[in-house]
Amino acid sequence: MSAENSFSISRREAVRRGVAGAAGLMMAGGRGLAIPAVERSPNQRKARSVIQIWMWGGPCHLDTFDPKPEAGRDYCGPLINPIATTVDGIRIGELLPLLGKQADKFSIIRSMTHGVNAHETASYMVQTGRKSGGRDVYPSAGAVVSLFKGYKGGYDGLIPPYIVLTEPQGRFSEAGFLGARYKPFATGGDPAQSRFAVEGVVAPGISDQRQQARREYLGELNTLARAMKGDAQLVAFEDAAKQAYDLILGDAGKVFDLSLEKDELRERYGRNTFGQSCLAARRLVERGVPYVTINYKGWDTHKQHFQVMRRKLPEMDKGIATLLQDLADRGLLETTIVWWSGEFGRTPRVLWEPPWNGGRGHHGQVFSAVVAGGGFKGGQVVGASDARGEEVRDRPVYPLDLLGSIYELLGIDPEAKLPHPMGLAAPVMPAAADGAQTAGRLQEIM
Repeated sequence: MSAENSFSISRREAVRRGVAGAAGLMMAGGRGLAIPAVERSPNQRKARSVIQIWMWGGPCHLDTFDPKPEAGRDYCGPLINPIATTVDGIRIGELLPLLGKQADKFSIIRSMTHGVNAHETASYMVQTGRKSGGRDVYPSAGAVVSLFKGYKGGYDGLIPPYIVLTEPQGRFSEAGFLGARYKPFATGGDPAQSRFAVEGVVAPGISDQRQQARREYLGELNTLARAMKGDAQLVAFEDAAKQAYDLILGDAGKVFDLSLEKDELRERYGRNTFGQSCLAARRLVERGVPYVTINYKGWDTHKQHFQVMRRKLPEMDKGIATLLQDLADRGLLETTIVWWSGEFGRTPRVLWEPPWNGGRGHHGQVFSAVVAGGGFKGGQVVGASDARGEEVRDRPVYPLDLLGSIYELLGIDPEAKLPHPMGLAAPVMPAAADGAQTAGRLQEIM
């Protein structure tokens, strides 16, 4: 055979190969891509999904779930009137009255600690349980749950198994060495708008009817499909295209259509981006999505701290309180973990001096986290900070302890092996023998 003929293929074969490549690309982001086998826990799981409320920037524990009115103005500023909750002996910040009525549904961890005061490294530690700077970049909790509970763990929905509402967190690589396949799908858009323009699902300015008409017209023009009917590669391509259109125009995509909810419920959540993100998160876990992060920005309050708190805390109070009640009413709270936390807290002592003029800095020595549902008990307090909220006084809880507890409730063995790209040993959670900071799982609330 001549050199010229050795590189010669028919037009039909060229088209077939092109279709095969396109089908492979489309399927690479979804269920058709093989995922390495992972070890699974024999434990009976209680939770099926996680809603992570990520307080981007770090919320202040004194103003939220660990008030210290006795510490005085230099620590509390004007927020000196904490409120009683429905659980005897538990007080929370005065700007959270609705959550005070839901206190039986959540537990407060008042002794979270890692001692890291930089956003990036603290975010990595809280989301992975590991210190930064090691040989590998480990995956975040969302990516780990996506690996174990996604398409190879029983989930079969068209919606990706790891969703972020609405922007990526950006402080670290969520997927780590697991790679792009396990990065979250960030919706973009704003659920508080009249139409939630989810990227790749809802086309701004184009109605569903017009999208459907475009698809039908494309089908009429597709002579290739008729010419190659029955070709295995073409069938794979058409299946992938059908899944994409089902997500855009079918029932799956309707999970993002918040107009299907009653106006009264939408008002209870709050007609703002955070409140409607909470509603969208409830709809997603109702569809079985394993992991949803609400990336709630605006908590890095170096300046004008109390002005920001008076605006944002009532918004947060309304959204989370309604989320907890809505999940409970629908029988979803038993199987859905709600996890509220930032990367750290904020300095207990208010920075009154210029240029801060009433701000708070970063504080990783002690801060608060809140957990609810999925096997976590409600109406409890774990640990304590000191009289001014500056250090842990009792029962330290490290990120490793909290993450390990969440994994156990999901039925993920913290000692299971992650598929490392170089075949190296990579357990889900590091061990104390390897120098990891731990004080033990949260058995008191599990």
